[in-house]
Amino acid sequence: MSTARIGRYGSMTAVPTVSRWWVSRTAPQRIDLYTRWSFYGWIGAGLPLFTFAVLGSVAEVVSRAAVVAFLVGTAVTTVLAVVLAARGLEAHRVGRAVSPVLVVAAFGAALATGAAGLWACAGDGEYTEGAPWSLALSLGMVLTACSTVWATRWLAAPAAVIGALGGVAALVEGAPLGPSAALAAVLGLTVYAVALAFRFSVWVLDVVLEMERTRGVQLQLAVAEERLRFSRDLHDVMGRNLSAIAVKSQLAGELVRRSRPEAADEVADISRIAEESLREVREVVRGYRSTDLTGELAGARSVLRAAGATVTVRGEDGAGALPEPVQAALGWVVREAVTNVLRHSEAGECTIALDETDGEVRLTVGNDGVTGEPGTGNGLTGLRERLSAAGGTLEAGRDGDRFTLTATLPTGVPA
Repeated sequence: MSTARIGRYGSMTAVPTVSRWWVSRTAPQRIDLYTRWSFYGWIGAGLPLFTFAVLGSVAEVVSRAAVVAFLVGTAVTTVLAVVLAARGLEAHRVGRAVSPVLVVAAFGAALATGAAGLWACAGDGEYTEGAPWSLALSLGMVLTACSTVWATRWLAAPAAVIGALGGVAALVEGAPLGPSAALAAVLGLTVYAVALAFRFSVWVLDVVLEMERTRGVQLQLAVAEERLRFSRDLHDVMGRNLSAIAVKSQLAGELVRRSRPEAADEVADISRIAEESLREVREVVRGYRSTDLTGELAGARSVLRAAGATVTVRGEDGAGALPEPVQAALGWVVREAVTNVLRHSEAGECTIALDETDGEVRLTVGNDGVTGEPGTGNGLTGLRERLSAAGGTLEAGRDGDRFTLTATLPTGVPA
């Protein structure tokens, strides 16, 4: 079942209701969910399933108490290991250690579960290969949960200890020394490999989150740089004029106190400088909110590259030759399109194409990396109204994770 919703880009897109909770998340959030549920799924399902497999390999159950203890221990160890993984992921995110009490309790429960497994498997008086594995796996699950906060170098020693305990368990169960030593090595390497794989997942999550933070910082720096440019231009324009107004105001006041006729000239000069300042401020603002399409395309390229996207602009050479009203309208389209790319996507590639045919100009902006569930926005609605008033059209469409915005405008747009 699916529902059609108006996207942030203004397009109608069919989004499956069942997957709404997934597509509404960003890529880092999805990787975070994947990492979490990898831990929860492996620990929560792996240990109970292996417990039943071990019990199924026993030819005859002599002690029901041992089986009950094994099952109860498995349940307790599973719960503690899942809680330890969840607490570990949260602690790792904020850079603190997980509770030592929880770690000790989880390893203690795992050791007791392994002992109960040995007891249950020894009930038929014969060596059962699953018995050492039941001890190693219960302890290995807890070690996997600890890999959320423990460094890689800290995982080798516990894995070796767990493998040694498995080898000792095999000896106790009646296995020869050689096979027991080989089994200890296999158990240790297996536990270490699993813990290392999950530790690698945590590292990947760290890298993704750091890249996301870096991308946000790049966008903030781009905005800060533009604000700095505007403030610098405003200071250069107004600094001299305001200083002149201050000096001439003091001079005019002094002349008025002395009843000198030159005061009127100074006041008139102050008025002239103020008018010039107002005109220059308007020019600065007009430059900041430039309707020059070439400048808009250059600014779009700069901002998108700062956000980490590869930008390709085609037809830029002909932008300056377009009539000023056309440049003004298409400049708004470029601004809105770039804003949507930055806010509503994780674009790695963006293409801007400007094509002019007989009496018509077409601007196409396409990008990949569209994420999130489509919502309702006003930006494209305003653009449609602007272009419609000038006889133009605006089309927006999404295909998978790619979004395309196309604006068409006649070249004979009135001012």
